[in-house]
Amino acid sequence: MMFKPILETIREHTGIPEDTLAEACRIAEEKDIRPTDVLVQKDIITEFQLLDALGKKYNLPFRTDLQIDDISIGFTKLVPIQFLKKYYIVPLQNNHNTDKTDDPSTPDSRSCTIAINNPADVQPLDDLVRLLKINDYEIVLSSKEAILSVINMAYNFSRDSAQQLVQDMEENGDSIINEIEDTADLLDDTSDAPIIKLVNHILSQSVKARASDIHIEPYQDSFKVRYRVDGILYDLLTPPKWIQPALISRIKVMSKMNIAEKRLPQDSRLEVKLGDQDIDIRVSTIPTAFGERVVLRLLNKTNAVLNLPDLGLSARHFKEISEIIQSPNGIVLVTGPTGSGKTTSLYSVLTTLNTPDVNIITIEDPVEYQIKGISQIQVNPKINLTFARGLRSIVRQDPDIILVGEIRDHETAEIAVQSALTGHLVFSTLHTNDSASAITRLVDIGVEPFLISSSVIAVVAQRLMRMLCDDCKERYTPDDTTLESLNMSPDQFKNHKVYTAKGCEKCFNTGYRGRIAIFEIMKLDEQLKSLILKTYDANKIKKEALKNGMITLRNDGIQKVLDGLTTIGEVLRVTHIS
Repeated sequence: MMFKPILETIREHTGIPEDTLAEACRIAEEKDIRPTDVLVQKDIITEFQLLDALGKKYNLPFRTDLQIDDISIGFTKLVPIQFLKKYYIVPLQNNHNTDKTDDPSTPDSRSCTIAINNPADVQPLDDLVRLLKINDYEIVLSSKEAILSVINMAYNFSRDSAQQLVQDMEENGDSIINEIEDTADLLDDTSDAPIIKLVNHILSQSVKARASDIHIEPYQDSFKVRYRVDGILYDLLTPPKWIQPALISRIKVMSKMNIAEKRLPQDSRLEVKLGDQDIDIRVSTIPTAFGERVVLRLLNKTNAVLNLPDLGLSARHFKEISEIIQSPNGIVLVTGPTGSGKTTSLYSVLTTLNTPDVNIITIEDPVEYQIKGISQIQVNPKINLTFARGLRSIVRQDPDIILVGEIRDHETAEIAVQSALTGHLVFSTLHTNDSASAITRLVDIGVEPFLISSSVIAVVAQRLMRMLCDDCKERYTPDDTTLESLNMSPDQFKNHKVYTAKGCEKCFNTGYRGRIAIFEIMKLDEQLKSLILKTYDANKIKKEALKNGMITLRNDGIQKVLDGLTTIGEVLRVTHIS
C-alpha cells in the first residue's frame, strides 16, 4: 500500500494505535479516499499534525501561515482558479522577478516557491510547473485553509482597478456590452465584457471593505458609486455619465428585474459567491430626474447570525436580557432607527432560545437570514400577506415563541398583544428613539394603556457605534468642553485609557473597524406599569425608569469609551437624543 510509509511516519510522531490506523485504512478503502483524510475527518489527528509528519517524511518545510506579501499574482492570468482550488496548490513567489504583476508567460530562468497540501499528488504540481514555464522551484507544505485564502486573495488582487476598468470602457465606448447571467463565484468569472468586470469589481471591493450597502446615484452630468462601511457612506467611484445605463442594466439582469421598465420602482434580490463567502444582495431601484437610482444591501451569510454573548452586552445587560427572554409569555420590543442592529439582536435571541422542545415561528419583511429549526414567513403585500394576516395564522400553528418583524399598525399591535396575553412570548421591533417612547408609540397606534401594562415585559433600545481600530488607535486626554457635552467630570476618566481614531491601511484610513451595540433596557416593573395606566408621557416614563436604575444609551456608550472600545465622538454621534 502506497500510504503505508506515510502512516508509519504518522504513528511514530503521534503515537496512534495500530488498530486505529487499520480501521482508518478500512474506511478509506470503502469510501475510496486517503487514510490520512479519514484520520483528520474523525479528529484522530489535526491537519497540522498530518502536515508536520508529511514534512518530515518528504523532507519539506511546513508553513502554518502563508505571507500575502509573497504572492506574485501574474500566474492568475494563466492558471484557472478552479484548478488551484481542486488540488490545493498555489505558487507564492518568483524569486528572480521583482515585478509582482509581471507576466509569467515569458520563458526565462525562473525560481518559484509553491505551496501544496498533498506531496503525494505530483501530477498537478507537474502541470502547474509546465503551465508557468518554471525551471526551478521550492515546495512548502501548508493547510488547505491557508492555501485557499491565498488563492482567493491573489485572484481578488489581480482584478483591474475600478478606475482602470472605467478607462478601458472609455477607450472602447462603441463596443457592444454582452449581458450574461451571473456566475456562481465572482472570482471564477473570466468574462471580458468591461461592464461585467466593473460590476464584479464593485461588488468584490465592497465585500472586502465589509460594506453593508452600495449606492449608485445619478446626477445631471455625472453619477457616483458609494458604499456604506460601519454606518458611514464613502465614495468608491465616479464613472462618466454614459456608463450609467449599462451599469444599472447589468445589475438589473443579475437580479432578474425588468430592464425595460425605468419609470417604476423595482425590488429584487440575488445571491453571489466571493471565494468562500456567500453574499445575499437585496436590490432596489427608483426613478429620479436624472436616471434610475440603485441601492444594493449586502448580507454576508457566512457569519451572519451571532450568539447572545457576541452582541457586546455589559455583564449587567447580559443578565437582564437572559432573564427577560426566559419569560413564559409577554411582549419584548426592540427599538431604534433603521440600521441599528435590531434584527441581528433578535436573531441572536432566537438562536439562544432555539431548542428542539420549542416551536418558533417568525413573520418578517424581508427574511434576512435563514435559521435552521425556525419557521420563517416572508411578508408579501402583492397577495395580501401582511404582518397582521400572517400573525393571525401563526397563532393557529401552536407556537411557543413568535417574532413579528415590525409593529406598523393597530391591527398588528392588537394581535401581538392578544398573543402575549394568551401565553405566547412575542418579540417585535418599533421605530422609536428610546425605550420610553415605545409606550407612547403603541398608544398612538391605538393600543389601550391597560393592555400595554399587562402584556409588555420589556423594551430594549439600541444603537450601533463604530469600534476603534486596534492597530492605529491613539491615547489622548479629552478637554473640558468635550467632557461637558457628556455631563462628565475629569475625575471619572482618571483611571481609564481614552482613545481617539487615527487611521491606517487596515481600517481604510477611517480609524474604525467593525461596530458594537449599545443598549438601554427598560423592564416594566410594578411602578412603571402603574404609571403607564395614568400617563403615557415618554419623559415621565423615562424619569421613573431611571429612578429604578435603567442605564441610558449614552451611559452605556460612555462605558464603552472607558473600556477603550470606541471614541467620545461616536457616542455623541449616535446618542444625541439620549
